[in-house]
Amino acid sequence: MNHNIYIYILIMAGVSYAIRVLPLTLIRKQIKNQFVQSFLYYVPYVTLAVMTFPAITEATQSPIAGGVALVVGIIAAWFGASLFQVAVSCCGVVFLLELFL
Repeated sequence: MNHNIYIYILIMAGVSYAIRVLPLTLIRKQIKNQFVQSFLYYVPYVTLAVMTFPAITEATQSPIAGGVALVVGIIAAWFGASLFQVAVSCCGVVFLLELFL
């Protein structure tokens, strides 16, 4: 069984390497397709959102508190609050909701 783990690690390393190297070697000229350009532009934002949003509700004791804090954070950011103000307001909402629920 201990030998299987090394095989798994080698396969994961190969896949990770291939994902990073193949685009660099296969695509040599500038991408002119508008759809592909817009897709590649939004990949980092989508990846960050996919990692962040589930963590918001799972990091709290109550998913309701995380959801309410998410809504409060979106509203605060929409009205121009700084990152620090958004973070403090979200933390305050989670603290109050978990204190009283």
